[in-house]
Amino acid sequence: MKHWLAVIGSALGLTASASPATQPQDIAPSNVYLELRGQALAQTQSSLRVSDNTIGVLMETGYPGAIATLIALVDGSASLYFSNGGGIIGAGQHQGPAAAARSLVVTAAENLSKFTPTTEFPLPTLGRTRFFVITAQGVLTAEAAEDDLGNNRLPLSPVFHAAHALIAEMRQVEERKQ
Repeated sequence: MKHWLAVIGSALGLTASASPATQPQDIAPSNVYLELRGQALAQTQSSLRVSDNTIGVLMETGYPGAIATLIALVDGSASLYFSNGGGIIGAGQHQGPAAAARSLVVTAAENLSKFTPTTEFPLPTLGRTRFFVITAQGVLTAEAAEDDLGNNRLPLSPVFHAAHALIAEMRQVEERKQ
């Protein structure tokens, strides 16, 4: 299975800067990345003007030299950030990514029982994927090996694959721009 950082990063030309380190924490995340991540985690029903219980999903994976954070919100907003800089902001302005973002949020909502409440938001380590699901009652989380999720070995694999569907839609939009 191709790692989604490699797939989307190659389309954006971002993988070259994400290769030298062996642990994602070896490179300090950029301030812009941390701010955008914090803003996403702070979304509420009122800030999005929605009444849905499940507001959004962050899927983060640790890669050599970078952490990739995919964000999907119930209103169709979608972005992808890299901890070492760069990414895609505002992909939800396009029909495909917006629909895929909403689908990811619905898939996470259908699997809420597989997540646990959290008030801490650590970054994932190398090879690990961490989900944060933003709900009206607070944030829920779950973490697993990316390989296990990608190879359908875990109950959260459908959420992982819904996230990949969003990444595929984002990549198509980026490829059309080139």
